[in-house]
Order: sequence, then C-alpha cells, then structure tokens
Amino acid sequence: MRGVRKTFPGVIAVDGVDFEVSRAEIRGLLGENGAGKTTLMKILYGMVTPDSCKIYLNGTEAHIRSPSDAISNQIGMVHQHFTLVPPLSVLENVILGLEPVSNGMLDTQKALEQLQLLCKSTGWSMDPNSPVEQLPVGLQQRVEILKALFRGAKLLILDEPTSVLTPLETRELFQTLQRLKEQGTTVIFITHKLNEAVTICDRITVMRKGKITGTLSKAEVSFDELARLMIGRPIHKTFQKNPSTSEIILLECSDLWVRGDSKKDAVRRVSLVVRSGEIVGIAGVEGNGQTELVEAIMGLRKVEQGAVRIKGNVRSNVRPLDVINSGVAHIPENRHERGLILDFIVSENTLLGFQFRNEFSTRGILSKHSILELANKIIRAFNVITPSTKTLTKNLSGGNQQKLVAGRELSRSPDLIIAAQPTRGLDLAGTEYIQSLLVQARNEGKGVLLVSADLDEVLNLSDRILVMYEGRVAGELHASEATEETIGKLMGGVHA
Repeated sequence: MRGVRKTFPGVIAVDGVDFEVSRAEIRGLLGENGAGKTTLMKILYGMVTPDSCKIYLNGTEAHIRSPSDAISNQIGMVHQHFTLVPPLSVLENVILGLEPVSNGMLDTQKALEQLQLLCKSTGWSMDPNSPVEQLPVGLQQRVEILKALFRGAKLLILDEPTSVLTPLETRELFQTLQRLKEQGTTVIFITHKLNEAVTICDRITVMRKGKITGTLSKAEVSFDELARLMIGRPIHKTFQKNPSTSEIILLECSDLWVRGDSKKDAVRRVSLVVRSGEIVGIAGVEGNGQTELVEAIMGLRKVEQGAVRIKGNVRSNVRPLDVINSGVAHIPENRHERGLILDFIVSENTLLGFQFRNEFSTRGILSKHSILELANKIIRAFNVITPSTKTLTKNLSGGNQQKLVAGRELSRSPDLIIAAQPTRGLDLAGTEYIQSLLVQARNEGKGVLLVSADLDEVLNLSDRILVMYEGRVAGELHASEATEETIGKLMGGVHA
C-alpha cells in the first residue's frame, strides 16, 4: 500500500502511510484507538474509500473499491464482531453467497467436501450441521476464518481475534495461524495485547496518529519499545497495592439464580463476597453468566432465588437507583447501551444518576450552573479530552467516552465499584489509566468487583479471582496462587 491517506470531517485518520507485508508472514498491527490501523485495513478490504492510495498485490496494481473486489483478489477479513447468521449451520454460513451449484441446484456434497478439505488444512474438527448459534464463541470464530478461506483468501486480516478466546483457544488459534503460514497464507494480526503480538508475529508495525512510527522484527521487540512507539512512553505493568486485612463485607451474593434473556438459568447458585480494600476479579469467556450477574447486582435483572446484600442490607430486586444510593458505582460493560446517552452533550452525561439530588435540581428544575461545575470537575479530574462541555458525547473518542463514564461513577465517592469490562476497546494509555483508578479506589478502602474477559487484567489487578463457567463459579483462587494455565482450564470447564 503506497501513499494511503484518509480524512474524515476534522480528522486525519491515515496520513500518507506506506505499508507492505510479505507472502507467508504473520504481521502484527498495533496502535492506540484512533491511530488509523483499522481504517488502513478497511481500505485494504474495500470497506473504506481512501482519499489517495495505491495497492499492489504480487507487484501488480490492484483496484479495490469494495469487499467484493478484495475477495476476488484473495483478501479476507475477520471482524471483531462476527457476521454470522446464527440459525444457519456451519456449512451454510461458510458457503453463504458462494454456494456451489450443479444443474441449477445447490451441490451440498461438493460444498461439504470443500469444507472438509479446509478443516483438514487448518487442523480443525467441525460438525458442518451444527447451528452456529449453539456453538461457543471460539468455534464461531473458526467458522468466520473458514468463510474467508472458502473464498480463497491468501491474505487474511484478523481484527482483535483473541478478545473472546480462552488461553487454550488462543494457543490453538496460534497453532492454526502457523499452519496457514506454512501453507503460504499471509496474516495481518490486529491486537492490543503486546504479549500476543510478540508471541505470534514475525514483524510488528506500530501506528500513531495516522502514521507508522516503526516496524520491528521479533528479535528487536521489547514491550517498552512497543509502548514508546504507540504512546510515547513506557507503561506500568504492575500497580502498587497496599496490604488489606479488612473484614468489612461490602457486597455479598448468596446462592444467586438469575435467568438470561432466553428465560434459561444464566447464573446458577453463585455466591461471592467483596470486602473493603480488595479487588475481586471474575474471569471467564463472555456468555457464561457474568453479564446477568452484574445486572442482578445492579437491579437491572430479576433475582429468581438467593439474595444480594450491600453493606449488610438486602438489595435484591430493587430499583437501580436504590442500589446507587446504597453507595455503589457501576461501570457497565457496554458504555453505549448502559453508560451514556450519545445524543446528549458531555455535561448532561455527567449528570446521569445525580439528577435527583438537591444540589442539581429544585422542584424538578435542573440547575445549569451546578451541572456545569460538576462536568468541569469530572473533565479535569479524569482527563476527559473534549472541546467543551457542550460537545455531543457521540463525537468523543471511545477512550474519552469510557473515561467520562468512569469519572462520573467514581466521582460519587462510592464504597463499592462494579466494573464490568472497564477497559474494553481502550488503547494502552486508556487501559493503564482506568486500571490505575480502580487500584487507587481499592487502596482507599473501597471494594471493587472486576468482571473482565481480559485474563491479563484480572491477574494484574485482583486480590482474589473467581472463574465463571456455564453460570457457576468453577473455582476461586487467591491472586498469589493463580496462573494463566490454572485459570484457563477453569474458563474452559476443566477443573485444575
């Protein structure tokens, strides 16, 4: 790719980038949110039209104006959010839009033979007739990769491919990528996890503010150098945590049963305790009851059996406002659905949850002056980058939206913080900042329930770790005895 440039209103997303990748290479692509890496890859895949760009494949200029053009040029892309049709089978999803036909009829046998050949080349075993909606996320990702390979992809772009995988599934994916590399396939691996990039990639390219700041071979790579290229400084890998011996229980869940949206039990007999001055981490592949557990604690979902106690008082099946008024802050896993109203301005979003307090309203009339003071306080204290308090929240970057949510919740001076996927989608600097806030709150004597699909985050921050599998607590470990292997087995349903 030569001279790639793309601007959006007021933003230079990609600024004159030259990027090349060799045949049968696994190339890492790293960068902060907004660095331009996703835009660069969407241009390569034909999803975004550049202002200027020349693309050469095998030395010959290629004109890629759509994903269809990319596919015809043997380029495939697996997105972070899957594009499968849940009710359809594995085979139907893989061949969808490219169905083999014989005499005007779907040639199921030919399609099956092609899929079996692909499974053999990747080393995977898949039931072609299984409905995709019944597969765990790790297998759904395999279906996405098989889809791309079925269309003849020789250059495969993977966007954050390990974000939904257990450690064991991640290792299996890496083995498959190595096998594909040996067969001549080129892989571009977008990730924010430095250790994974170092493990799997032959070379790593780093982008910052729309430009490439460096490309390093595996032999040249160090974590500090990658961080410097990404954000201009090293990052903190560990945080100073004060010893905590408090026995004050802030949150207690006893034998909780909670149903999911399908009306089936999503949380099954879960018991846990969070004390003052500790971070209790919950690890697990997403979809194992963590979301429903948090929603039950926050009053967003009905508790069928069992009890939630906050500071000794029963708070099962009460209003979310009652939970908040008990001294609880909630950083939700989806900031757009639960944390923000994107069409509100920044100052209005800082008020959410405070609007009934006397200092912000009198007889139902909001005090603009008090709201503005609160907004400016949160913006300064939590380093929210915004042109003004009147900026529409949807125009902030994802990282600044997350800091706005965290700042609003932590500014309540809570005793207990429920943090669900608090750093999802954040770059290195944003992740480090949010994590430091949680550790600071812990050191000040607050309790933190941390729910995260990022195993490194759980291991680095937690004092105790619970692992959820199929709605149950599969195991509990003290941080000093927890290892990636032990937790990984529990995440996959294998007892250590």
